[in-house]
Amino acid sequence: MTDTPAGETASFGFQDVPKAEKASKVRAVFSSVASKYDLMNDAMSGGLHRVWKDAAAAKLNPQPGELILDVAGGTGDIARRLKKLGDNAAKRRGLEPPEIHVIDINTEMLEAGRARGEDGLFWHEGDAENLPVDDHVADAYIISFGIRNCTDVPAVLREAKRVLKPGGRFFCLEFSRLAIGGLEPVYDFYSFNAIPALGKLLANDADSYRYLVESIRRFPDQETFLNMIREAGFARTAYRNMAGGVCALHWGWSV
Repeated sequence: MTDTPAGETASFGFQDVPKAEKASKVRAVFSSVASKYDLMNDAMSGGLHRVWKDAAAAKLNPQPGELILDVAGGTGDIARRLKKLGDNAAKRRGLEPPEIHVIDINTEMLEAGRARGEDGLFWHEGDAENLPVDDHVADAYIISFGIRNCTDVPAVLREAKRVLKPGGRFFCLEFSRLAIGGLEPVYDFYSFNAIPALGKLLANDADSYRYLVESIRRFPDQETFLNMIREAGFARTAYRNMAGGVCALHWGWSV
């Protein structure tokens, strides 16, 4: 059996797998965890993911009448926040509310989201690397804790640029690198021991959560990812660390 050339592989946790296989492997992970995904997010982060998502939605600042895409949106956590903010802004000004579309490659995640109540959202099955969206139609795009699971991250960024209008806003909330020195051993111990154990306890699936931890460690650091966003053609790019770099919110404008 011959090795797969390096340029034809993608990271799947700490493994390198053929690019053609990654999407199906990731789909299997999220199919397995979909019914417990929101519960596990609370358990793994001590509820902090809610604070991070609130901050990301506020930074995006949905406006009346906008078309907004929540890509790799899963169960709609971010989309619901955007809908609430946008509806409130529209009501105050007597204008039409924004239109929020959740796009995710995994049917089970979308079904888990719908089961929580659709809340006026639009749900679509679609791949972040090949969105079922026309060119230059979206006012804002956000991808939250999803881009690291994609096979080709630069392709995801190019797709975001393609679907955004000139002046459209791009946001990415993702786990990142600690910016506080000396805490890495504690963080690693928690990540590689406690999180798989919680996965086993709450979702009867330690392996999927072990993959999720490994995928965080393989994702580019803040500055590297910022440069990738610039290379995709975005301007006015920046990022903000949250929880000392446990996660980071990156953004840029389409020009």
